[in-house]
Amino acid sequence: MRKSKYFSLILIFGMLKTAHGAQFRTLPVSVYLDKMKGGWAGQMIGVSYGAPTEFKACGRTFDEPIKWSPENVSNSLGQDDIYVELSFLEAIEKYGLDISNEQIGKAFAATKFKLWHANNEGRENVRKGIMPPDSGSPKYNAHYADIDFQIESDLFGLISPGMPLSSNEMCNKLGRLMNSEDGLYGGMFTAAMYTSAFFETDVEKVVRFGLRAIPPNSTYAKTIRDVIIWHWVYPDDWRKTWQRVQEKWASKPSGHCSSDPNGFNIDASLNGAYVVIGLLYGNGSLSKTLEISTRCGQDSDCNPSTAAGILCTILGYNAIPDEYKSGIPAISDKQFSYVPYSFSTLIPTCLRIARSNILRSDGLIKDDVFFIPIQHPRPPKITKLEGD
Repeated sequence: MRKSKYFSLILIFGMLKTAHGAQFRTLPVSVYLDKMKGGWAGQMIGVSYGAPTEFKACGRTFDEPIKWSPENVSNSLGQDDIYVELSFLEAIEKYGLDISNEQIGKAFAATKFKLWHANNEGRENVRKGIMPPDSGSPKYNAHYADIDFQIESDLFGLISPGMPLSSNEMCNKLGRLMNSEDGLYGGMFTAAMYTSAFFETDVEKVVRFGLRAIPPNSTYAKTIRDVIIWHWVYPDDWRKTWQRVQEKWASKPSGHCSSDPNGFNIDASLNGAYVVIGLLYGNGSLSKTLEISTRCGQDSDCNPSTAAGILCTILGYNAIPDEYKSGIPAISDKQFSYVPYSFSTLIPTCLRIARSNILRSDGLIKDDVFFIPIQHPRPPKITKLEGD
């Protein structure tokens, strides 16, 4: 960057601080693109890595060999972990970031893809005229605390770099299509971790940042805090932390999940714990993060997808080891099921929406640099819908 351009940016930055009393962080657009692209690649890699193990280990760790080759990433094209959140991207692209509850509901009702649990019940609700936020409330949706929105919220962090208030705002709107309470908080937690991953490299700090975006007294937050504590106690043995989670939290799910600690369980907080175990014990290694989050069991394609998506946002696409990303170019122009996006087209789409989101949040874009207003995470207010 030429000196004149550099000093011009510094001058603009100082003027913004003076005029609005706000503070900003800078993020070159090229860095944003690399990290956002890494986030999508990480999700694709993670869901493909864990797919053969999904629900094959309920109430136990998955101890069989996990086979991987770069070509396996093609499996991600048909995964609901990705195409559902891309349907949200399509709706936002059509209606804008100020999309209304009615627009969200009608867009979701019109989708043709197969759904399960909270997603399916939420969609059936809106087709019956029960719009969000009611469609995801305990009153109308027995699956309200399931994992569904947690695995679809990555998008909102990836288009909100450094802006957890913006991601929470979008999660509070879109997430109530199918979830509430811990099911909603899991999405907010996940999205906030992504927003932090654009600036932070320490995975524990990223996890703690995400915690600040959800109510501290929620079951979800308590579960994640326990994982952090047990990671300190057993820093070299993820299985001991997994066992402590199993003993304390596996028999206390919210919503419809079985109270059998060894049964099928898609509770958001329990599976969120497995995401965090993968991140903390993976310690920045993609191979370890993938393996550990998968071996924790239960929804073991969704959890490595989330964990790898966050880690690969920290790393950036260029730093992802070739053994994991080298299969992506061959499928980059192939569309994901049910949506008009391929890996190649969703990247520029997210860039356009991120630009709008930053400007909408009183940020600035100058000379291919994002000036992003500093936002501190804040939990949502508890509404009367929750606990009905």
